[in-house]
Amino acid sequence: MAFDIDMIKKVYENMPARVNKARELVGRPLTLSEKILYSHLWEGMPSKAFQRGKDYVDFAPDRVACQDATAQMALLQFMQAGKEKVAVPTTVHCDHLIQAKMGADKDLQTALNNSNEVFNFLESVSNKYGIGFWKPGAGIIHQVVLENYAFPGGMMIGTDSHTVNAGGLGMVAIGVGGADAVDVMAGMPWELKFPKLIGVKLTGKVSGWTAPKDVILKVAGIVSAKGGTGYIVEYFGKGARSLSCTGKGTICNMGAEIGATTSNFGYDDAMERYLRATDRSDIADEANKIKEYLTGDKEVYQNPEQYFDQVIEINLSELKPHLNGPFSPDIATPVGEMNKKAKENGWPLKVEWGLIGSCTNSSYEDLSRAASIAQQALDKGLSTKADFGINPGSEQVRYTAERDGILQVFEKLNAKIFTNACGPCIGQWDREGADKQEKNTIVHSFNRNFAKRADGNPNTHAFVASPEMVAAVAISGRLDFNPMTDKLINKNGEEVMLDEPTGWELPPKGFEVKENGYVAPKENGNDVEIVVNPNSQRLQLLTPFDPIGETIKGAKLLIKAFGKCTTDHISMAGPWLRYRGHLDNISNNLLIGAVNAFNKKTNFVKNQLTGEYDAVPNVARAYKAAGVPSVIVGDHNYGEGSSREHAAMEPRHLGVVAVIVKSFARIHETNLKKQGMLALTFANESDYDLIQEDDTFDFIDLTDFAPAKPLTIQIRHKDGSVAMIDANHSYNESQIAWYREGSALNLIKKENAK
Repeated sequence: MAFDIDMIKKVYENMPARVNKARELVGRPLTLSEKILYSHLWEGMPSKAFQRGKDYVDFAPDRVACQDATAQMALLQFMQAGKEKVAVPTTVHCDHLIQAKMGADKDLQTALNNSNEVFNFLESVSNKYGIGFWKPGAGIIHQVVLENYAFPGGMMIGTDSHTVNAGGLGMVAIGVGGADAVDVMAGMPWELKFPKLIGVKLTGKVSGWTAPKDVILKVAGIVSAKGGTGYIVEYFGKGARSLSCTGKGTICNMGAEIGATTSNFGYDDAMERYLRATDRSDIADEANKIKEYLTGDKEVYQNPEQYFDQVIEINLSELKPHLNGPFSPDIATPVGEMNKKAKENGWPLKVEWGLIGSCTNSSYEDLSRAASIAQQALDKGLSTKADFGINPGSEQVRYTAERDGILQVFEKLNAKIFTNACGPCIGQWDREGADKQEKNTIVHSFNRNFAKRADGNPNTHAFVASPEMVAAVAISGRLDFNPMTDKLINKNGEEVMLDEPTGWELPPKGFEVKENGYVAPKENGNDVEIVVNPNSQRLQLLTPFDPIGETIKGAKLLIKAFGKCTTDHISMAGPWLRYRGHLDNISNNLLIGAVNAFNKKTNFVKNQLTGEYDAVPNVARAYKAAGVPSVIVGDHNYGEGSSREHAAMEPRHLGVVAVIVKSFARIHETNLKKQGMLALTFANESDYDLIQEDDTFDFIDLTDFAPAKPLTIQIRHKDGSVAMIDANHSYNESQIAWYREGSALNLIKKENAK
């Protein structure tokens, strides 16, 4: 029986009339993405056609999901909203605060010992406000959502950039900051610029060593890490229908790595099979009644160039397995070309670790296909040349895989089975020797491979591949190993080759689990008391931000970030995850990973008040203590990566008033706006080069802050010369109101008090 089946029935009940009306208003056939968007308008029945990439639109998502690292700040904000209960179905999943080190049981117990205060807080807040709670060890949020909450044609938001994973079950699922989640949880409309559309036509069928993961690795190489910004990616064609539901989820999951708003597939037989296998036949039955509304119109897929802003075509029968990396998930290399490319770039060929799992590739199908390669190694007298680690996606996947002997195969190869949690994928990996910062190579089936991401070592070259390819490369111990052509020497000195992987789309004996880790909230949580120790180092109640105001003069440059500056650079994960519920403590990691454009060092910037160099957070605090506002300057795609709103809240907390960059990643730009800051882009990108180390900023015409009107900034250099620049922005009237009130949350609280 599905969760929230009455809500889902209501969505399906409303969808046909709303889609028909939207089709009439738009005057043409609709894509799946448009059908879902138009059927989830805040106003209900559509009344106008929207311009892609231009119109800001209010939506009414069906549900919200939060992982434990981001849930802390989201729930701390929700507690200020003045509501007794969440307005839409909401869940919290404890998957980020569990470090991978010794193995599942010991690591889970360590997490319970170290983070019990946070887990108790999340559970009590969930209990009070009607939120479903998934305990530590229950699984990775996106796999658990796919198994329990995702449904074709639905719309959800989540406080994690990989919420988009649910597109594999036909949803428009979008990663957001916690303040956005609070809007929806509080019963407010959620705003999004109506996305543009990329259509990906898939023909043929994957076979052999090629996996669904290779589809998105190929797309990332085509589109780039920022090319999908502002777009929904919609996959269609016979090739799309040939993929499993969890394979579709993998492809949608990594859409975050090209900056896409989200990705999706139309409802098909694979989705129906998955729904029924995960005890949700009631959803499948309802979906079958309105099948034609849960995929794009036929005319769209027959002539995609007429309906999408961009079209990509991939023949799955010709697609080769890929290894993407290092340091960026869009550096795509077919497996057979790795030897030449690695040698040209000086990438270490010896592979130290192979890691399988994360929210991207931790399904039963993924584990079974990788296990088929592991079993061959055992049968053919091979051992792994690299260390091996596995993170199952959920307790249901883990229990079923153990029942069917899959995990035991990995263990016979001395693989370490970690907790059903994110682990190394998000830097929660206590890797032995990482502190030596030696140059090395690892391969994994995760989604991101930024420098320092997995183990904190900036010299770890991480490459992304499918689980079966990770297994093969780990067994060979070489990055340039090509299992389609290369032979290995077994323990008897014989040459052997690995056969193509095999596996099961779904467990032949069905899924099984004894304890899934779910805790339902109390029907009435008014008597639940939430206690936060004022001396806690992990949790801190929030104080509303004061408005920055319409006069900003004498603002000092905090840092001019050089090159890639992701949310990992702005607010690191790893050991800092422990402070995600304590704004002041976690602000001590502000921009410590960003490269200072003036000396090419990290965490070493000039304090203009003293003339001395210090850590970025220290300089920011010095400016704040002196009552001096500060400004951050950045390069292209600033804020790429995770949805973490801490990357916006920390600079706000430490007195930063504006972030001026060449371009933003979508989620981060929104997060800055939500926290009442100025998120601006250079009208002329070359003005980035004008910024000097001792610059002071005066915002000349902030009193005239208005939609589509650039702001003028006077930059005073140390030598007395002055430069005037224009800064563009994408604020609408509602977002300008957030700025004037000090934050979006301040505005919500004000409106709820009426």
